[in-house]
Amino acid sequence: MKGIEKITAHIEADAKAEAQAILDAADAKVRETEAQYNQKAQDEYWAKIKAGTRDCEDRVQRMNRLAAMESKKAILATKQEMVKKAFDKAQEMIISLPADKYTAFLARLASESASTGEEEVIFNERDKNSCGAEVVKAANARLAEKGVKAGLKMSDETVAIQGGLILRQGGIEVNCTVETLVDMCRGEMSSQLAEVMFQ
Repeated sequence: MKGIEKITAHIEADAKAEAQAILDAADAKVRETEAQYNQKAQDEYWAKIKAGTRDCEDRVQRMNRLAAMESKKAILATKQEMVKKAFDKAQEMIISLPADKYTAFLARLASESASTGEEEVIFNERDKNSCGAEVVKAANARLAEKGVKAGLKMSDETVAIQGGLILRQGGIEVNCTVETLVDMCRGEMSSQLAEVMFQ
């Protein structure tokens, strides 16, 4: 009986040892699998963090570029508005010259723009009444000095202009209004004026 007990005990011990070895191997496999999945999870986590960071950086860069573009547009609009105001101010200053200087300016304009010396000189209502006759007389004097026919005459009609004059002979008109002169300068001088104003 003792022999059978020994054999049974021995079989039982072997079975326990084998069961323990299987359990240990299974436990090791579980730890290995868990470590692999933990590593995969960590890798995926950091990949998502990096992708999210890159996405945020891209968005910030796009927003910065957009903000810079909007800022440039606003600055350009402000510059254009200031240049426009400068030309509007120049127009006001010409129209507001002292009477003698304004008369001399218009006489020079008429004499230099006349092609035959026999044109009609058309003013706005204000200039016709305040200095029209003097302008025509001074313009004719300037034409005579140059040896050109001095037959400019003041028109009975007036035009709705800020200042300056229009020369007319037949169906041909020469626009010498202050608005037109300033507009012509605007095209030529806008960039130069902006450069001076915004250095």
